[in-house]
Amino acid sequence: MARGKAPTFELQRATMLRAAAGQFAEKGFHNASMSAIAQACGVSKPLLYHYYRDKEHLLFDIADSYIDELLAIVASVEARKLDPEAHFSELVTRFMEEYEHAQDHHMVIVQDVKFLREEQAESVAAKQRRVVAAFADALARVEPGLKGRKLDKAVTMILFGMINWTFTWLRADGPLTFHDMAPIVTGIFLNGVRGLMRGEGGGVAVVGAAADA
Repeated sequence: MARGKAPTFELQRATMLRAAAGQFAEKGFHNASMSAIAQACGVSKPLLYHYYRDKEHLLFDIADSYIDELLAIVASVEARKLDPEAHFSELVTRFMEEYEHAQDHHMVIVQDVKFLREEQAESVAAKQRRVVAAFADALARVEPGLKGRKLDKAVTMILFGMINWTFTWLRADGPLTFHDMAPIVTGIFLNGVRGLMRGEGGGVAVVGAAADA
């Protein structure tokens, strides 16, 4: 009979993933060594190899498990059956709270996922598309005109451009927290979307012209 995993297995694995994400974010995938990762998480190199056969295995698990966490947030918000604006606001809030401690993971996904094998990279990308689709759907519930003009995905990517890199300028010792910023982002974004749909400033006409070009 096969032995089950030790109670500390998942905790040890999570520690290794955090350490590896920090090393990859700081040094890049190719420059981070298994020895340095083992040292960073306070384990021996043989123990690290017991959990992960190589750096690529670590890289995939970092990206895959992190996107799974984001999908779990999406599912938990969906389960609350909120009205459209509250649903969108809760998604933004929960994601920004997650992002507060996820800068290393962001760097890994942006700069290192390209080093995965094709099937691994596609698996991660497929999950990322599910996250984007969830936000696009949330926005379309608030403003159905976005989907009608085929702007829902593009506007969603603008939203991610707003929130994904907040950690690069929002100081931990500053007057505002990530939680404080969430309703500000929500308000700016939803008011902007409504203005876009009303054609304020000629925005819709410009987008439509570009799409037809």
